[in-house]
Amino acid sequence: MTWVKICGITNAEDAAAAVAAGADALGFIFFRGSKRYVDPAVVGAIRVPEGVTKVGVFVDAPLYEIRKVREQAGLSMIQLHGHELPAVAAALGNVAKVFRRGEPLAKAAAFPDAIAMFDGPEGGSGQKADWSVARQCARLRQVILAGGLTPENVGEAIRAVHPWGVDVSSGVELSPGKKDHDKVRAFIAAARKG
Repeated sequence: MTWVKICGITNAEDAAAAVAAGADALGFIFFRGSKRYVDPAVVGAIRVPEGVTKVGVFVDAPLYEIRKVREQAGLSMIQLHGHELPAVAAALGNVAKVFRRGEPLAKAAAFPDAIAMFDGPEGGSGQKADWSVARQCARLRQVILAGGLTPENVGEAIRAVHPWGVDVSSGVELSPGKKDHDKVRAFIAAARKG
């Protein structure tokens, strides 16, 4: 069964709706330049059931800051969305490293300690990842497919790429940082069908 992450969560109500719909993971963005930025203390106060992963999204943050936020927010997985070095992923453990559309597949090989996440050219933009590159990588290791996924196309994406997991943010939003609970339910249901 495909692992499903609902990203860009900014409040407890949306977190609870995603969990109720069957999300495996919730993503929280700690990059201050994002419209979906959320304070670590807010995330720390959001309780999730055992088995639901709290993922912190960072962009070129120093290692000490990531570790501090991980503890404060109660994160169990880190997503690196910038130009981080492989040593950072190795030092953190349980990491997903994002590769943008247009980056060579060989770049993912430099991060053997991370799950490879394939996104569009700009995170949170709703633009598609390169499914063919993601499919090639998925034959070799765990891959999370992100970028431009919606309730309407996630089943097709899963059948085309065979990823370990899928990740959605803008595809289930009313506005940046506010989820459409009907779309969240529809996305998860479509992903489960594959």
